[in-house]
Amino acid sequence: MKQKNDRQIAILAVSIFALDQLTKVAVMKFLPIPRESEFEVLPGFFTLVHWHNPGAAWSMFQKYNWLLAVSSFAAIFLLILVRRHFSSETTLGSIALGLIFGGIAGNLLDRLMHGHVIDFLYFHLITRGGRLYDFPAFNVADSAICVGVGLLFILSWRNEKQPEEAKA
Repeated sequence: MKQKNDRQIAILAVSIFALDQLTKVAVMKFLPIPRESEFEVLPGFFTLVHWHNPGAAWSMFQKYNWLLAVSSFAAIFLLILVRRHFSSETTLGSIALGLIFGGIAGNLLDRLMHGHVIDFLYFHLITRGGRLYDFPAFNVADSAICVGVGLLFILSWRNEKQPEEAKA
């Protein structure tokens, strides 16, 4: 059973990695000029952009791309070693880990090849008064990591032992 789940994790990770890289190649081709090229999909709400992020979430640690790359390698290595502690034997655990592995690998390749991560999904809201409320641009890899971590949180809540009072 372990090998089957490991295979499922690997297949999903490779799929997420491929989707992430294909979407980034499309962005570089169709929106070639970073920070200037954009395509408004839903005016005032969603725009495809071509932004470079040398940092982590919300552009933190921008001058430490090398440290973020090393951290990504370490995260992949440690997750491989401790994956059994994250319910990898379950379908939901396998999905969560596949998403996380694929997402980390996608952003890691960007860091190694480009020196930054390519972000392109930009959600924002412009009010009638003209005020902008926005969320930092992100990519498929970022989404996969977030969804995977969210699934691990759900698994941890499901696997917690119920209090003695609830059993009675």
